[in-house]
Amino acid sequence: MLKDMVVNLSTTAADDTTRDYAITLAREFGSHLFAVAFAVEPIAPTLVVEGGPPELFAEWLREAEAAAEAAVKKFNDAARGSALLTNARWLTTTAGGSADLFGRIARRFDLSIVRQSEPDDDSPNSLMIETALFDSGRPVLVVPYVHKGAARLERGLVCWDGSRNAARAVGDAMPFLQRAKSVEVAIVGDRIKSREIAGADIAQHLARHGVKVEVKELIAPDMDAANIILSHAADISADFMVMGGYGHSRLREFILGGVTRSVLGTMTIPTLMSH
Repeated sequence: MLKDMVVNLSTTAADDTTRDYAITLAREFGSHLFAVAFAVEPIAPTLVVEGGPPELFAEWLREAEAAAEAAVKKFNDAARGSALLTNARWLTTTAGGSADLFGRIARRFDLSIVRQSEPDDDSPNSLMIETALFDSGRPVLVVPYVHKGAARLERGLVCWDGSRNAARAVGDAMPFLQRAKSVEVAIVGDRIKSREIAGADIAQHLARHGVKVEVKELIAPDMDAANIILSHAADISADFMVMGGYGHSRLREFILGGVTRSVLGTMTIPTLMSH
């Protein structure tokens, strides 16, 4: 059951389509939606630290707080009249602190929703995705920054390799999968971790939960796994994707697995990940 969701609001995007996606997704599930925006304290340049004008630093902070406050206002305006139970707030924190704080906040919700990082984005957004994935103990739904329109759950794609992370993602995504009109379980080449857990077995499990499912093995030796998966998602017009999030934390430095990193960088559809 998805009864409580949290979305991280962008303070830099001209049009935060992830906010609008989250509102329609919460409406689909009848879920409460909490929105949070972070005013990130600027890193003080040497000029300021060594006696430059402190009002410059203060002005940058005021601008960051004004942007966060504006993001909350836009969320409240967008959610008004949606018949949703919502609340929102903005918080002032450091760049690294915003990611850690969001990871802790996400622990208290069924699902966190985060916007995909744009190329050359120097905000802490990428780290926020990673803390939500590795630190929250909850699934995270990453929405492409190019995504437009409301949440659609008609056709789902499950990336299956028999691993623990993939199994966790399937379980976390069950409310999505049960709402879909069709779900495809995709297996890339020889990426099955154990032949004892074949694609047919997970398909049977999903079918017992009322999911309309079929299995597809993808073989394309000249492409990497992420490109194979994303190309297939486009071919079948998938509305959302489900996959395990791979990687680990080494002394709080998150290290993403290759497929996870590639999907997060080039994703074209909302993707639910679990670790």
